[in-house]
Amino acid sequence: MGEILLEKGFVTAERLKEALEIQQKTKEFLGNILLREKWIKGKDLLVALSEQFDIPLVSLKNKYINWNLVKEFGSSLILEYNCIPFQSDGSSITFAITNPLDAWVLKKAEEEAMGLKTKFVLVSKADMDEVIQRVKQYMRQDITKRFK
Repeated sequence: MGEILLEKGFVTAERLKEALEIQQKTKEFLGNILLREKWIKGKDLLVALSEQFDIPLVSLKNKYINWNLVKEFGSSLILEYNCIPFQSDGSSITFAITNPLDAWVLKKAEEEAMGLKTKFVLVSKADMDEVIQRVKQYMRQDITKRFK
């Protein structure tokens, strides 16, 4: 991660060294330290994570969300784990996530994928929050329709 951030010019060698020293003491994720100290931007971290884990970085702002697909998944996957199933091609399901290091979220998505192959894309926290608000709104509308 540090090498990617350094190669892309997102962080200086001095700041990276400082962050690694802090990491040795605190055992925090390197990205969290760099963000907290304001030595990198959130977008920089996403670019590095995308490259490190070979996960496409996308924006969901103008992406089509398949609401029928979303309804097939438990609300806890979406609302608690910040994992949005948004596309399916019949043999695989693509999930939007904010943290590729969260093995629990990846496992939960795979469990709920009904035997289909899972694919993941990385999105910003702001993007995820916006889509979760859209999901909540859609769920409220869906419930309202059922009780009319």
